[in-house]
Amino acid sequence: MQEEQLDLGIAGWSWLIACAALVGLFIGALGTAFRVCLRLGDHARDGLVAFAHDLPLGWMLVCGALGVAAGIAAWLVRRYAPLASGSGIPHVVAVLLGEMSPAPASVIPVKFLGGLLAIGGGLALGREGPTVQMGATFGSLLAARVRPVRDQWPALLAAGAGAGLATAFNAPLGGMLFVFEEILRRFETRTVLATATACIAAVAVERAFLGAEHDFVVAALAPASISSLGLYLVMGIVAGGLGALYNRGIVGFLRVAERVARWPAGATGICVGAAVGVLAWLLPNVVGGGDDLTQQILAGRAAITALPLIFGIRFVLGPLSYAAGTPGGLFAPLLVLGAQIGFGCGVLGQHWFPEAVPSTVAFAIAGMAAFFTATVRSKLTGILLVSEMTGSFSLALPMLVASTGAYAVSVLLRNAPIYDTLRERQVARARLSEEAASTARRATSLGIDR
Repeated sequence: MQEEQLDLGIAGWSWLIACAALVGLFIGALGTAFRVCLRLGDHARDGLVAFAHDLPLGWMLVCGALGVAAGIAAWLVRRYAPLASGSGIPHVVAVLLGEMSPAPASVIPVKFLGGLLAIGGGLALGREGPTVQMGATFGSLLAARVRPVRDQWPALLAAGAGAGLATAFNAPLGGMLFVFEEILRRFETRTVLATATACIAAVAVERAFLGAEHDFVVAALAPASISSLGLYLVMGIVAGGLGALYNRGIVGFLRVAERVARWPAGATGICVGAAVGVLAWLLPNVVGGGDDLTQQILAGRAAITALPLIFGIRFVLGPLSYAAGTPGGLFAPLLVLGAQIGFGCGVLGQHWFPEAVPSTVAFAIAGMAAFFTATVRSKLTGILLVSEMTGSFSLALPMLVASTGAYAVSVLLRNAPIYDTLRERQVARARLSEEAASTARRATSLGIDR
């Protein structure tokens, strides 16, 4: 850990801790409200689908409603806060690297409402993207308004991002490690203290309202046997290959979306939302963030016969949803696919090597960490995050084995971390926009001079 800049003094450290706690309390309350609203949105969507099945042309109602929801979410982003599009995590990293400016305050309401409409409307997006960016934005805004911590804005921005992830998954340690492995990519004394304070405050608020239970209910699992580690490695290798393909799918759909960028604001969202409406009409359980799908697998209730179909749909639906231009993250959809990969490999392993695979649920949990690692390339964050979400700390070794295999394959396939790819694309687009605006201003100036 770097011991730089420890000369803040007692007053400086006190201000930093107090502001970090305020950031944590804010995003804890806002993130908790976001989670509750998303649950209500899921119930409303399910109720609409059930109601529409009793109508002659009910599928049109579902497609129209979900299309409008996604369209409004995309319109809000385009009209009021373009930086609120997508996950928001790439932008947070770009700000800390000095490549982009901090987000304006308008990002917070657009991220909240747009994320609610998009995810509640059935798009396969995660709740963590909005909470991370809302927390980071509030941290930077607070630093700009409190003179004693004005120079400490990077620490408060990072602390807000960590608190946002911690709130999204009820995972304080995962949120903190995420900051140092994925966002900041280095340890700094002030940021460690600020992030720890913010994550503690945020999760304390969340648990005061929602309880301390893990996000997923998993029966107690015995530690994996040494003889099964080879199977976990094979599963990680499979996850690594599929993770590389998934990242390419995200970039591919984004390129298609760029080709229709001149469409009216919200048009892409309407088209994607309407397509999701068709899925919601036919298979209502496969749309949305996907927590219910993951819970079915972790509870041992998933049907292996339906797994290939559901996996194929979700594998395409995630990148398609991300290209809609609405707020929403990648983590939750990644965990769904990882659980499915692990479960499928576990079923095959149990058939061929029953003594080495006493539980397919253990493979599903390790698959979540492995697929996360394959796409994001943050191995430790993935392991710790999944452990906190499931309470399966006894599976640390098989998760490490599977994640190592996934990481190795990802590197060999030259699969860049998805957030690096998205950040580079966002920075490049921002520079092109600035150059175009600068050219337009020069042309206008020349016209006036003449």
